[in-house]
Amino acid sequence: MTLVLAQRVLSRPFPGRIIIIPMTDYIPVQPPPPEFIVPKKRSLFVRFMHLVGEVLQTILVAGLLFLAVNLVTARIRVEGNSMEPSLHDGEFVVVNRLAYRWSLPDRGDIIVFNFPLDPQRRFIKRIIGLPGDTVSAHSNHIYVNGIALSEPYVAAAPLYTGQWVIGEDEVFVLGDNRNNSSDSQNWGNLPESAIIGRAELVYWPPDVIGVIPHYNLAQAAPE
Repeated sequence: MTLVLAQRVLSRPFPGRIIIIPMTDYIPVQPPPPEFIVPKKRSLFVRFMHLVGEVLQTILVAGLLFLAVNLVTARIRVEGNSMEPSLHDGEFVVVNRLAYRWSLPDRGDIIVFNFPLDPQRRFIKRIIGLPGDTVSAHSNHIYVNGIALSEPYVAAAPLYTGQWVIGEDEVFVLGDNRNNSSDSQNWGNLPESAIIGRAELVYWPPDVIGVIPHYNLAQAAPE
């Protein structure tokens, strides 16, 4: 393509002298077309090995996540009605394994533990007494160190009577359904070493998903 420059007249500061520049044809220089680099097509074997590597990487990451989750938490299914009305048969619960790694069990905590008479079984109950406590049951109430507990979470008042002294590295656990529960009033104190962790939330079925409340029973601590 030819571009025609318009005729220009330049005036010099000298009177009577005018320089006229004639019209000139201008042919621009066209840049060379860009060079396109065509990537070399990888072989079928290379592509297959790349896919295998990605799959293995995904499996490794998933495995590490699964291991980490299992080290920190446990999942159990509530069996029976010993914890009603707080927990019901068939509900699935997430357990925090690290709850007592840097702190001690507390009264009112709902815990999961290996049943002392059959360590292959796992139970879920509420902590009532701590090491050094004296727990007693009479007059349809539970007493810790002589103080009657206010327990809005129980299904019914206990019908049994008794007294238990909690030793070192032990806790006393009861089911919220006091008269239909296999717990410390039947088989004795629970060694702390049997505790798996603290129950934190219900994750199944969907209509009951939520955090499990833990009541503060600190007013029963010995003076």
